[in-house]
Formats: sequence, C-alpha cells, structure tokens
Amino acid sequence: MTVLITGVAGFIGFHMARTLCSQGVQVVGIDNLNDYYSVDLKRARLAQLERFPSFQFQQIDIVDHGSLLGLFSASGFIEVIHLAAQAGVRYSIDNPSVYADANLVGFLNVLEACRAYPVKHLIYASSSSVYGANTKMPFAVEDAVEQPVSLYAATKRANELMAYSYSHLYRIPATGLRFFTVYGPWGRPDMALFKFTQAILKGEPIDIYNDGEMARDFTYVDDIIESMTRLMPRPPPLMDGVAPCQLFNIGRGAPVKLLDFVDCLESALGIQARRNYLPLQPGDVLQTWADVAGLAKWIDFSPQVGLEQGVAEFVRWYGDFYPGTQAKQASQSKQEKRWA
Repeated sequence: MTVLITGVAGFIGFHMARTLCSQGVQVVGIDNLNDYYSVDLKRARLAQLERFPSFQFQQIDIVDHGSLLGLFSASGFIEVIHLAAQAGVRYSIDNPSVYADANLVGFLNVLEACRAYPVKHLIYASSSSVYGANTKMPFAVEDAVEQPVSLYAATKRANELMAYSYSHLYRIPATGLRFFTVYGPWGRPDMALFKFTQAILKGEPIDIYNDGEMARDFTYVDDIIESMTRLMPRPPPLMDGVAPCQLFNIGRGAPVKLLDFVDCLESALGIQARRNYLPLQPGDVLQTWADVAGLAKWIDFSPQVGLEQGVAEFVRWYGDFYPGTQAKQASQSKQEKRWA
C-alpha cells in the first residue's frame, strides 16, 4: 500500500514517515518547506528519509488544490496521515491569515481529495488547544470545546467539524487526534524544550510564563508514533446512520509542572538555567491534561516513556545535531556515568 503523509518535513511527520519506511511501507510525503522555522532543519529531516527506497518526496503546498488532486489521481493512496498545518499559538496572534490558508483551506483541499479519490482511513492532526478555557481536568473528548483562546485553536476545532461533515456526507473514515505537547529528538525550534536548551547552553535566560504556574501533558514522540501506527489499521467502523468519524486525545495522561520540566532539563544538561519570570501570554492556557482511556482501549497501548528519559534523549540528539555544544558534552558525561 502507499500512504500519504502531509507535513512530512515537520517534527511528527518526519518521525511517522521514518517509522513506516523502516517497516517497508511505501510513503509519499509532501511539504511546502515554509520558513516558519529553520528550513535547514526540515531539509535535514528529509535527508534522513531519503535514505529509504520506499520514500518519495514532493514539494507541494496543500493550499494548491490542483497539485493536491493531481497527486491523489496519480498515486492511489490507501491511507492519508494529514499533519501539515501552520503551528504555533502565539504566532497566530500576529499572522491570522496564514492559519486561515493552511489550516482551513488546506484541510478542505485534503478532504476534497479524499472525497474524489476515496481512502480507507484519514488520520488528521487536531490539538489539545481546542479545550481552550476549559477547567475540568483531565480533558475528555466528550467535553464541550466552545471556548478557544487562540485562532490556532479555533482552526483546529474547525478541522474536527469539517472532518465530521465530510465523513457524514461522503463516508470517509476519519480519525482526529488531539495532540498534547509532543517533544523529543528532531523537535520544533519554537517549542519550549528546544528554546530552553538553546538559551541555557548560550547562558541566556529562559522565559517562564505565568511565574511558572503552568503544567503540560508532555508526550514523547515515540509514544505518539506508536499510537498512530496502531491506529492506521483501525478506522472507525462503517455503520448505517453513523458518520465514520472519531476523535481521540493523544498524550501521556499525566501533567507535569513547567518548573519540574525545567529542573529535568537542567539535570540532563548539567547546567542551571537563568529564569526570567513573565506574566501569562495571550492564547496560553494554564494546564493541559489528557484523558487517554478511549485511545488506550481502542489500540491497546499506553505511553511508555517518562519525562526524564525523553528529555535526556532530546539532549543527546541536540548534541549530535549541533556538535561542539555543551549538550554533546553533557550527553557523553551521562553515558560515561552509566557505563562506569
């Protein structure tokens, strides 16, 4: 079979493609390689994927309806994993039109392509940000999600509604995933772990919002990929009178205080951070915490990687990707202590 992954040069898309290719699955990956963050990092991810003979890359923007339909027509995809989107909560405050294009028009084009060239399963990325101002914890997919506190969150909730509509009208089996703070090697430079690591190694202060009174359900990328791989052969069932559409939270199911997260990173680096405490930023939420019982039951899997291990793996990768940094030295020191 051939699987399409949109946003393949992105963080999760890269890991998903690499895992499938290592299993011998034919993967076509598309990405527009925009400059929201380092294009060099995206190209480095692609260079890893291009080592697999079962991988093919095409630089296509999902906003380009004609190019996307042409790709579907030529390739005959069995499954589509849609991860392309304009990410970032704070970026959406100043750049709203980018989100309308990528997250709304782009997703509509993907749905239209799946309608014109039916697939067995569409898996698409939503976000924990859809829970917005909700205060009941943990967040459950059955909770009302009518209070998005950023445009990014609003576009992701719109994606869920669009997917339901197309599933109802055209019987497209669709699974939406509300991701909770994914981290790990090859991560995005705009996310906390990457930014904090860079700043600490440079001796610069790290910005900690809301005086550190925040918590996130940090989820290691390998657990995300294992969950998605198990989901692929398990689309929602086709039943009369029911839209074949489902939603899952995809997280670890255990919130971690931001200050504990920083402590963990300091330990992995062997360096104490200079902390700059700031007020809560527009679009931010105080806490995320996923109820993952539904997903665990559906795929018989629960996350396995704890925060200390996951952060250490990121630091090791960072040191390898940016040789000469103290991250490399810290990683080697940790290895030597384990071998001693």
